[in-house]
Amino acid sequence: MKLLITLLLLLIASISNSQTKISGRVTDFKGLPIEGANVFLEGAYDGGTTNTLGAFSFTTSETGTQMLIVSFLSFETYKKLAEVKTMTEMQIKLREDVNTLDAVVLSAGTFEAGDNSKVSVLKPLDVVTTASALGDFVGALQTLPGTTTVAEDGRLFVRGGEAEETQIFIDGIRVFTPYSPTTNDAPTRGRYSPFLFDGITFSTGGYSAEYGQALSSVLLLNTIDEADQNKTDISLMTLGAGVGNTQKWNKSSLSVNASYINLAPYIALFPDRNEWEKPFESASGEAVYRRHFDKGQLKLYTAFDVSNFELTQEDINYSEGVHFKLNNKNLYFNGSYQGMLTNVWSVFGGLSYTHGPTDVSILDSDIDNVENSYHAKFKLKRRFSNRFKLNFGAEYFSSRFNEAFQDEVNPTTVYGFTNNITAAFVETDVIFSKKLALKAGLRADYSQLLEATDVAPRVSLAYKTTKSSQVSLAYGNFYQNPSNDILKFDQALSPQNTTHYIFNYQFNVEGRIFRAEAYYKQYKGLVKYDSEFINFDTNFDNSGSGYAKGIDMFWRDNRNIKNVDYWVSYSILDTERDYKNYPYATQPNFVNTHNISVVGKYWIDALKSQVGFSYAFASGRNYTDPNQDGFLNAKTKSYNNLSLNWAYLLSPQKILYFSVNNVLGFKNINGYQYANMADATGEFVRRPLRPAADQFFFVGFFWTISDDGTDNQLDNL
Repeated sequence: MKLLITLLLLLIASISNSQTKISGRVTDFKGLPIEGANVFLEGAYDGGTTNTLGAFSFTTSETGTQMLIVSFLSFETYKKLAEVKTMTEMQIKLREDVNTLDAVVLSAGTFEAGDNSKVSVLKPLDVVTTASALGDFVGALQTLPGTTTVAEDGRLFVRGGEAEETQIFIDGIRVFTPYSPTTNDAPTRGRYSPFLFDGITFSTGGYSAEYGQALSSVLLLNTIDEADQNKTDISLMTLGAGVGNTQKWNKSSLSVNASYINLAPYIALFPDRNEWEKPFESASGEAVYRRHFDKGQLKLYTAFDVSNFELTQEDINYSEGVHFKLNNKNLYFNGSYQGMLTNVWSVFGGLSYTHGPTDVSILDSDIDNVENSYHAKFKLKRRFSNRFKLNFGAEYFSSRFNEAFQDEVNPTTVYGFTNNITAAFVETDVIFSKKLALKAGLRADYSQLLEATDVAPRVSLAYKTTKSSQVSLAYGNFYQNPSNDILKFDQALSPQNTTHYIFNYQFNVEGRIFRAEAYYKQYKGLVKYDSEFINFDTNFDNSGSGYAKGIDMFWRDNRNIKNVDYWVSYSILDTERDYKNYPYATQPNFVNTHNISVVGKYWIDALKSQVGFSYAFASGRNYTDPNQDGFLNAKTKSYNNLSLNWAYLLSPQKILYFSVNNVLGFKNINGYQYANMADATGEFVRRPLRPAADQFFFVGFFWTISDDGTDNQLDNL
């Protein structure tokens, strides 16, 4: 018995002698102690937590080189590989985790809409439930500051830039023909169904070096990564019908939809100012296939549409009006792969193809054109740490444009060009702390057609001033080739250029956000020409210039009033341009000095309904009155539009939807058309350029059939 006790004591002594004490203190970089931090050896059961003074102490039987780990919420995990016997009286400082929700965000010039963004100005639902948007994502974005109200056009005009200066990308790949064709005084719409997208980034300036060939803005649309269930959507509308289906499998899913639009029944009930021979008619279809792999995802997106119409429009110089006929087809394909190569390397590759033939007849002229365009992109990202990431890649654009023109006087004349652009970019994200972040990049483009190489630096900096607010600065240089309408006549030109300077303030708390942004844009190398309308005799050069400066403000609140969500946007813009055939620099005729937008939505539980309104105000736009001296020497009256909508849930999966655009019937005027010749009194008579219809009514029934039995199309309205 004595022998057994002796052996036991020797064993305990042996174990005690093999134990090593690990100790130290954990603080932040300001020296303040961190209480409750976990401290342990990787792969062992030995560890402890820090006390109120940040101190820790525990023993271990492990020997040799071991990995010590210290972790605490909102701080980066600390790791140290060392000999166990050296891990005594350690002084450990934890760095703040820069990936937390309250960390600074690089936001100058950028609005984000999506469930995954840290600061979401809009939600995916907002894109299609805004009363004035009429189900078009572009219409919803026009309620944000920085956009200009050009009601007769429908495209995005951003901060004094023309619509061509904004480029649209789907899953990072360029869309060359994003809008449906239309005629004068009839606004166009985006081609693509909004319910296929779950993320939108709208950059009104200062955007990433990854994107080029855009002087003013980029709009990034991201398709849904993963379908949540099998479902079928059915739509019956005053304008047509649509059907969609989603099938979900283990690692893949497929969403398809088709729609048919015909304005003939609507125009029969509500005639407009046009004399329609064949009202607008279109058929379209889309499909998205998603495939998940162990370390990445493949997306294949295809969209096709065909549209046609024929009408006669009033014209002061033609007593019988101007006859206009259009037929258009458009095919768009987009494929992309994104995944991880290693724990620190990620890869992206994508390709898009556009084929768009259009046949137009105006009076006695026939214009047939076709555009074939490609975009290929490859990029790599290296994550060195949470604080330093490097992104670089290359891309190739190729556009072939051909046009045939003929009329009663001229035989068929063919114009065209092939424009190939090669680009490379590199960009780095440096997160100094939760309060300070930097993005710096460089982009180089080479245009084979113009034989021009352009290098564009871009940088943005953000600093968090308080827990709920931050300021940002951005600078960037941007280049874009002249438009197809110019390049088809003259290729001896240079890319146009802008430089952006942006200062941004942002305040964000739960349910409320305020943004104020001041900017200055300088234009160089804009295209000028010497004729009223461009043709093969026109002389072109790059002597144009201009500027745009202003302040944009945005406020959104969905917290203070129960069941109410609203936002208010205001923009003031000062801009002048000397370009096209302008005799001198002046404010362009598509610009409003002041733009105000107010959007409100209210959910009524008792009625199972969401009601909403959207009000838009824009100050008058310049036009030229030949009865007075000067150029663009007069202004239209202000633009006003109040729109209402109502979504009523007949059942969890059946919705009845109503909307009225311009419910008060404001008599908006987009400008004036003057006679080519003066009358007997020496006056040039005129007619106002008004919308084809002052109001627009929409009624729709939407039915979802899904696995869970509760899904509905409220997101799609």
